[in-house]
Amino acid sequence: MDFSLSDEQKLVVETARKVGERFDPTYWRQKDAAKEYPHECWQAICDAGLAGAMLPEEFGGSGLGMVEVALIIEELCAAGSGSTLAQIFMLNPIFGGVAISRYGSPEMKREWLPKLCTGELKFCMGLTEPDAGSNALEVRSVARADGNGWRLDGQKIWITGVPQADKMLVVARTTPLDKSPKKTFGLSLFMIDVNRQGLTHNSIDKLGTNTLPSSSVFFDNVRIDPEELIGTADQGWGQLLDVLNTERIVTTAGLTGTSRLSIKLAVEYANNRKVFGDKAIGSYQAIQFPLSQGWAEMEAARNLNLKAAWLCDQGLPFGSESNAAKLIASQAASGLAEQAMQVMGGMGYSKEMHAERLWRDARLFRFAPISEEMILNYIAMSNLGLPRSY
Repeated sequence: MDFSLSDEQKLVVETARKVGERFDPTYWRQKDAAKEYPHECWQAICDAGLAGAMLPEEFGGSGLGMVEVALIIEELCAAGSGSTLAQIFMLNPIFGGVAISRYGSPEMKREWLPKLCTGELKFCMGLTEPDAGSNALEVRSVARADGNGWRLDGQKIWITGVPQADKMLVVARTTPLDKSPKKTFGLSLFMIDVNRQGLTHNSIDKLGTNTLPSSSVFFDNVRIDPEELIGTADQGWGQLLDVLNTERIVTTAGLTGTSRLSIKLAVEYANNRKVFGDKAIGSYQAIQFPLSQGWAEMEAARNLNLKAAWLCDQGLPFGSESNAAKLIASQAASGLAEQAMQVMGGMGYSKEMHAERLWRDARLFRFAPISEEMILNYIAMSNLGLPRSY
């Protein structure tokens, strides 16, 4: 068992570190305050060849694996952004790249993947609905046959990055639930233009991740052309899981980066802050122990996530590892960001210290993209052999 990085992986990590350092916590604080999409940062990531790390070389990517992607995301997020930057990787290399590279037509791959790698095309994904959150099989948006294409009606909610996206991966039923032989049959995936007649979206006001807007999306008789189908009609459930499984690894990598950044900010403050005499508060066990506990949890999540990424690259099952890593990472990141605020006392409540933004953003991932409770349900059934509880 070899935990060392190859020379190529070290180079990838160093490249990501240098890009990340160009966009420090102050950049992200300003973007957060203005609720602006980090266009400059994402373009720099694309220009460095990092956005296409796991995409095929023939379409402008680097042909690397999920291990390298996890390392890239962690390094970028640790430099200043925290967890929110990982979401942009979900939108583009995962929702766009994985879906197209694995299930898209040859024309889609030739036309769209190179533009994804260069940053010319941005993506989002329309999955969650008001009555279909964790239970994606309850999706009610319907794409009914219309000539050689479809007409889409329905609603999505909490869809990330819609205003900036050119394309949306939409999950809809092409066979309604009441006519499907089983719930997993009848779902289809489509890659459609965001700027299309009948598609509208409204912004949702929220606590954090302000650099990436969340929207309610409405489909009113939206035309879908036959060449916009991803994969096979009615067989989208397995394809969807294939896309979503890698999302866990991306999420955890971003949370690990958040944990690293939170520890760094807390330690820097604790080593310089003196309250009672000449001793820095970092010498107190009340400061040391919570940060040390968080570091241990962060490392556990990181190693489990890299194992999940390695299993993914080998074509082996990795659901248990990726879910457990995300569970630990989300708790560690949220806890460490809050602990950094606690170390800083009143200053931790100030936006200039950055910790409060890290906490606001990391808190989302205690229940997204999959909640702690659903992960524990999964572990109970898949790893412990306990009966289904829901």
